[in-house]
Amino acid sequence: MSENDSLQSEQYRGILWVLGVISAVVLVVMIVLGLWWGEPPKPFNVFDEAVIRTKDTNTTNNMPIGYVYSNTLAHIAEVLLHKPGGYITNDVAPPGLLLDNIASWEFGALVILRDATSALRNHFARDQSQSAEDPDLAIAEPYFYYERNSWALPSTEAEYQKGIDALHNYMTRLQNPDASRGKGKGKKAHFYPRADNLWQYVELVIKRLGGISTRLAASDAGNFVRELTAQKTLALTATEQNTMDQKTTPLTQTPWMEIDNIFYEARGASWALLHVLKAIEHDFRDILLDKRAMNTVDIMIHALENSLAPTLSPVVLNGSGYGLFANYSLTMANYISRANAAALDLRDIMNRG
Repeated sequence: MSENDSLQSEQYRGILWVLGVISAVVLVVMIVLGLWWGEPPKPFNVFDEAVIRTKDTNTTNNMPIGYVYSNTLAHIAEVLLHKPGGYITNDVAPPGLLLDNIASWEFGALVILRDATSALRNHFARDQSQSAEDPDLAIAEPYFYYERNSWALPSTEAEYQKGIDALHNYMTRLQNPDASRGKGKGKKAHFYPRADNLWQYVELVIKRLGGISTRLAASDAGNFVRELTAQKTLALTATEQNTMDQKTTPLTQTPWMEIDNIFYEARGASWALLHVLKAIEHDFRDILLDKRAMNTVDIMIHALENSLAPTLSPVVLNGSGYGLFANYSLTMANYISRANAAALDLRDIMNRG
């Protein structure tokens, strides 16, 4: 080998070595960012965040009824947008593109945020069924229903931020109508913490929790689905079985690759609903005490707090029965079902005269 060939070979190896080092550094950075961005946010204190909001806007600490609830919805949306890594679902490049678990978490929280905002617009801020809707809430709610994975023109973050701003305008009008810059400037905002309003929202929460619990239970290794089908079949007549086959869709086992996504979606929904319930406990305090329902709400809150306990495994385990490994989905379903049972009790309490 000539001296020139040897020099070229050394240069080639040097280039490969530099490229290898750069690739290794980029990989390490991606892994570190992925671990950091993929960690779900911790719960926050709904009352403290409302107090911080009043200080940031130079308003009094005398918060009217509904201020904590409205600020909780706005802060949930702010956490979705401004947590480490920002809003992940619409990312088009790694590491965000690869973080499907935190994207599922965001979707679970977003669904609860949409429900709670719709309840504020359609129930809590209305005196009667024929009352005019609040102008700022009429702006806020549709923005949170914008598609969740739009990267640009407009981006999901930009649309959700408009919803947050409209909620802030509503909150300002709860305190001082003249200080608002929103569409309802000069018009007093209202919040009605009545039993019938809360009953209507709890009715929706029951359906959400029931659906989440069912999807989590279907993550079992087939036993739950087969046993449930067998029990139903034995209890039905031939005519009823034919009717069920024609009009219902059987519960199918969750694909193995989707188990972690459903688990993290449930965690996101539990995280958001936990804060909404704490805000309801504050703003509906009088009616809850009058109906002796405060303990029922506490049961829901405690069950959701337990569902957010840290996991000891880096992956979502899916063991069966009393085997060696835990089944995270069934454990989560147990806490969700307990919260759902308490929600059923709360609905009945609020529905009584």
